[in-house]
Amino acid sequence: MIVVTGVTGNLGRVVVEDLLTRVPADQLAAVARTPEKAADLTGRGVDVRAGDYDDPASLEAAFAGADVVLLVSSPDVTPGTRARQHGNAITAAKAAGVGRIVYTSAIKADSGPGFLTDHAATEQLLRESGLTSTVLRNSFYSDFFVNSGVVKAAVEAGEVVSADGGKALNTATIRDFGLAASAVLTGSDHDDACHELRGPLWTYDDLAAVIAEESGTTVVHREIPLAEAGEGAFIAQLVSDGFFAEPSDALERLLGRPATGIRELVRAALA
Repeated sequence: MIVVTGVTGNLGRVVVEDLLTRVPADQLAAVARTPEKAADLTGRGVDVRAGDYDDPASLEAAFAGADVVLLVSSPDVTPGTRARQHGNAITAAKAAGVGRIVYTSAIKADSGPGFLTDHAATEQLLRESGLTSTVLRNSFYSDFFVNSGVVKAAVEAGEVVSADGGKALNTATIRDFGLAASAVLTGSDHDDACHELRGPLWTYDDLAAVIAEESGTTVVHREIPLAEAGEGAFIAQLVSDGFFAEPSDALERLLGRPATGIRELVRAALA
């Protein structure tokens, strides 16, 4: 039995949909804080269960009979909250006799900036639990950087702007991360592994060129000072510091194909 948490979120839903092509529906359970939001899965033969990261008893019941659990990281980024909630899930999994936990961590969780502390703490809790685990250190989502709003605005303005010093990004799509998680959940050679999942490197110069080519309009990249980046300054600083500059082929190997690049996202946005 495979149990997937966070099934009403974007990543969890991709995982469930792909698992339905890999395993019988009666070997799959979907956990949601509000099961009614995943009611369509019930009609497709999936066992939809209630589970709340702040309710350990509900998690133990939700994990009953599981051979492997996908622990999708909590959306609550309040410092300390994720580590506590994930700790509840790990304790519940151990009590339920779960064989393996697959955890969606984050890029550079063990060595990155302070906002990654809860991911590092969760990885430590997994190591201390005695449970077999697989850690998926996902990079940031390409969908956040390249989407219909960004692409159409670039076409209208004739430019894309950034404050990242021209450094590369190794982001990947939500769909690719979800498909990789599904592959790990159904695979047999990932025990106690840590996969650094990153997409193909790209820069804002690349993005401007691709938008120009795919739209048939003139689009250039204009670099702006970090002080003018507004709400995007935090991410821009990470990029400028080289946080996303390291490549990895782990995602491609799990997918069995090249990870989705920005050209595909630009084409989808323009369509």
